Amino acid sequence: MYSKDLMVEVKNGVYDQVLTEMYGEAALPQQKERYYKAIEKFEKLYPGSGDVNIFSAPGRTEVCGNHTDHQHGRVLAAAINLDAIAVVYFHNDGVIRLQSAGYSEEYIELNDLSVKAEEQGTTAALIRGMVYQFKKLGVEIGGFNAYVTSDVLGGSGLSSSAAFEVLIGTILDQHYNDGKVGAIDIAKMGQYAENNYFGKQSGLMDQMVSSVGGFVFIDFNDTTNPVIEKHTCDFAAAGINLCITDTKGSHADLTDDYVSVPSEMKMVASQFGKRYLREVPEADFFKSLHSLRGTCTDRAILRAAHYYADDARVPQEVEALDKEDFQGFFNLVNASGNSSARWLQNLYSTKKPAEQGIPMALMVSEKVLAGKGACRVHGGGFAGTIQAFVPDDVVNEYVEAMEALFGEGCCYKLRIRPLGGVRVI
Repeated sequence: MYSKDLMVEVKNGVYDQVLTEMYGEAALPQQKERYYKAIEKFEKLYPGSGDVNIFSAPGRTEVCGNHTDHQHGRVLAAAINLDAIAVVYFHNDGVIRLQSAGYSEEYIELNDLSVKAEEQGTTAALIRGMVYQFKKLGVEIGGFNAYVTSDVLGGSGLSSSAAFEVLIGTILDQHYNDGKVGAIDIAKMGQYAENNYFGKQSGLMDQMVSSVGGFVFIDFNDTTNPVIEKHTCDFAAAGINLCITDTKGSHADLTDDYVSVPSEMKMVASQFGKRYLREVPEADFFKSLHSLRGTCTDRAILRAAHYYADDARVPQEVEALDKEDFQGFFNLVNASGNSSARWLQNLYSTKKPAEQGIPMALMVSEKVLAGKGACRVHGGGFAGTIQAFVPDDVVNEYVEAMEALFGEGCCYKLRIRPLGGVRVI
């Protein structure tokens, strides 16, 4: 279908059902306008294109397992209704032309998919890395023109880069391979592209959740073949809102803080002759606290204790969700947050002890929630975002309180999205 015809169908509600499933009924008018404008922009960039498709891949939120994945532990995360979408026209030119909103066009020749040092940290690196993985797998690849726009907040811990990687993988898989590659392999390809082409040593959680969709339980005991389970739970029907608040803290100069968490946990594991805490039985760890204090810092030992506690909470949260035991789920979320604060110690940087936006946001959250719902640090911590599960009857008060602290637009009411990477239209 030509882009102009597609614009008419979007405006006339032909795709209202699928858009409602992805974004919720309240967001339908906004999303219809967003899709309309994206198609309009594509038509200006690539006029006269033939059959046009639209693809989507979501951001994600970590729910439980704070800093457990890098120790080969377990995590629970969920896809959200913020996503990257691409308007795409396929062709046989042997190139990918892709322009993201606000950026210049990327031009990738499919006969040259080698790593480019000068492309590290760029969109081109992610595209090239994803296409290389498809070619290496021996499946079909091909060219296309695309316009991409994303509302996944950069630097918010919602994984905008993973959404983009999954978006490219979904485009190639759905059109050229009829979906044969599948969500799990697309996620692994995204991690490879980010590690080896983009130059960032990310784990697999972000890509896996974006690709699979819904609530996703992941066990990283075998990182080459992690256990993946998709779960469903309708928070919206239960009157629960997922709120992410950006505390506006700067991530500058925090690399050492982030690196210290896995390195200190590995320091403890090494005392048992192991590389990761997953390989060390919890009972052995607690029996050895006295001797560990002679070889590891107290903070490293406390962070290891957090790993064991939060790793154990993950399957408990999954069970609570499956039973729709929301109060049990809230209790576990709060326990995870308390563990992050007291043992993991990633709510603020010791380099900047006067800057404590995350603890401030959690303090006000607890005041507003007054025993309802739950709240915790979100993502890597030290600066950035918090997560809260807020009942309908206090959600407006909650958003107002957060925005009074950190500014208008800092608090996002999100939905859990049941779909991962998909062809929407």
